Amino acid sequence: MKALIFAAGLGERMRPLTDHTPKPLLAVAGKPLITWHLEKLAALGIRDVVVNTSWLADQFPATLGDGAQWGLRIRYVHEGDTPLETGGGMWNALPLLGDPPFLLVNGDVWTDFDFAKLPREPAGLAHLVMVDRPPQATHGDFALDTDGCVRADGEHKLTYAGIGIYRPQLLNGWRDVIPAPLLANGKPKFPLAPILRAHMPQGLITGEHHRGRWTDVGTPQRLAQLDATFRT
Repeated sequence: MKALIFAAGLGERMRPLTDHTPKPLLAVAGKPLITWHLEKLAALGIRDVVVNTSWLADQFPATLGDGAQWGLRIRYVHEGDTPLETGGGMWNALPLLGDPPFLLVNGDVWTDFDFAKLPREPAGLAHLVMVDRPPQATHGDFALDTDGCVRADGEHKLTYAGIGIYRPQLLNGWRDVIPAPLLANGKPKFPLAPILRAHMPQGLITGEHHRGRWTDVGTPQRLAQLDATFRT
């Protein structure tokens, strides 16, 4: 299994910290956020990792190299100066990921979730990790049925944790959902959520609820709070 780490965001809410450092390279407990993921992926036995980049892209290979220090092979896919959003970013990385399911993790989250719990083969097209709604996003993203299917709506919505197992086939026919995507750097730019929602009525998106620690490191304050937890 290969892994894809989303690391192309501009990190606008993290400024001034991200004026000179991409958000996934900001340090928590003395090491970059993305390094926490790389260590967990290596421990899981994954060897091939694709990192998508945009803002300050050159800093990723300069900091992480080719991944050999973790026993990984890291390849970088540059989206251009304008990030392609989640759907466009995944579409742009597919040539490096191949046909089997792959593990996806957002480079700007921190969690104690055990990647080994994820299914190597999702029952449908994707298996998502969900968490309780954080204070900064109380609306939630999707609902999780008792049968493990993720739904667009429900009585108790959860937040997508930015972690999941995806089949590349999820993006087959994506233009049926987003027929006129924006273009950036000559490539399609579109969100992934509408694609996921389009497959939910058929029960093709499954998920699980992680009740442990998880932080969307979206502001300097949340970064400082997370870092402080390792010093207590």
